[in-house]
Amino acid sequence: MKIIVTGGAGFIGSAVCRHLISHTSAEVINIDKLTYAANLASLRSIDTDARYQFYQYDICDAARLSAVLRRHKPDAVIHLAAESHVDRSITGPADFISTNIVGTYVVLDEARSYWETLKPDARDRFRVLHVSTDEVYGSLGREGLFSEHTSYDPSSPYSASKAAADHLAIAWHRTYGLPVIISNCSNNYGPYHFPEKLIPLIITNALLGRELPVYGNGGNVRDWLYVEDHARALMAIVARGRPGQSYNVGARCERRNIQVVEGVCDILDRLAPRKDGQAHTSAIRYVSDRPGHDFRYAIDPSKIETELGWRALETFESGLEKTVSWFLANQDWWKPLRSKRYNGERLGLVNTHAVSLAAASINPAAGRD
Repeated sequence: MKIIVTGGAGFIGSAVCRHLISHTSAEVINIDKLTYAANLASLRSIDTDARYQFYQYDICDAARLSAVLRRHKPDAVIHLAAESHVDRSITGPADFISTNIVGTYVVLDEARSYWETLKPDARDRFRVLHVSTDEVYGSLGREGLFSEHTSYDPSSPYSASKAAADHLAIAWHRTYGLPVIISNCSNNYGPYHFPEKLIPLIITNALLGRELPVYGNGGNVRDWLYVEDHARALMAIVARGRPGQSYNVGARCERRNIQVVEGVCDILDRLAPRKDGQAHTSAIRYVSDRPGHDFRYAIDPSKIETELGWRALETFESGLEKTVSWFLANQDWWKPLRSKRYNGERLGLVNTHAVSLAAASINPAAGRD
């Protein structure tokens, strides 16, 4: 197979590229704009392989995307390119609208134009996999799981942009017949994770001797998925998934945020103890919560398990141990990111006074008690 991966220099995208080159015979064409969170160093293990090619293109550039499709004649497109950090979407939503909505439209429409040129057997084989998130479903209470039939109820600019992209993807299938499949995954973690996200932020802050910030009271719940398990799931969906369907990808690994942070600290206490002899948990600091912070996400992966035969191989404990060990062994990968791209500063803070004024301008009663 020839597979185009958009966003292949990002966290999940690079894992997919590495998996394809290391575990399949596929040719991989990686298209990535190389924004702040992309890192070609994550692809060093495969970047000289004859089956791998990279283009530094923006997915919103229809002409360049069209040229790559026609030059390489892929059998599938795995669309991962996206702005993905909720906190950044709160303070700067424009990039999320551009990349996640407009960019997805360009990918879908250029894929459609290419697909329509194919001979019947190639048309039947071709797939577009649009990779999305469980955040499109909004927040769960203490009970229940997200299924493929859960109604969309996004809370943040990020999740709203991904929900819009999902709707575009299914519309291109229903209207034009484009063989699109959607996947909605739970929180990923693992090697090569950009350090603005919870697990790599806690690991790298601890190794740098900094405080370990936890939003609110740490009680928000996330369902964790090891990134290499996710890469395997995406290949199962490309190979055996049904066009027009969506597949939820999760590992049944729910943890409260404070449990995640304490788990990282426990591993570091064994592998990299503090010089002052204190436990790493002594650096935990509770900070003001994220605006609109969803309480709980939890995925029911029964459909992908029963229909496609995929199962997560890592437990949360085994995956977290691998992740912490990787960051300890690969400080030359993450230290330049912390010093040059992201220093651990708090993101996603909202000027509540400005928000109140904006609300009052729409509804005068909103600004009063």
